[in-house]
Amino acid sequence: MRIPKTVTMDESVLAAVERTKGERSTSDRVNELLKLGLEQEQREALEQEAARFYAVANQSDRTEERAFQQASVRRMRRE
Repeated sequence: MRIPKTVTMDESVLAAVERTKGERSTSDRVNELLKLGLEQEQREALEQEAARFYAVANQSDRTEERAFQQASVRRMRRE
């Protein structure tokens, strides 16, 4: 469903849309570009979320790894 909406654009943006729209309408081209931009933002947000998740996961893995190493050293000293 399409809803008419008035927006303002820089002249250079409108010129680029007009230049690249091909046989499509300006409205179709703008919708396509907006969808691509929104998808790109979603991908970037997911990448940032994944980076934060793995940063915490790697940190806790490192803590566990150090604990294991220290326990191994203590065991070797006892032997």
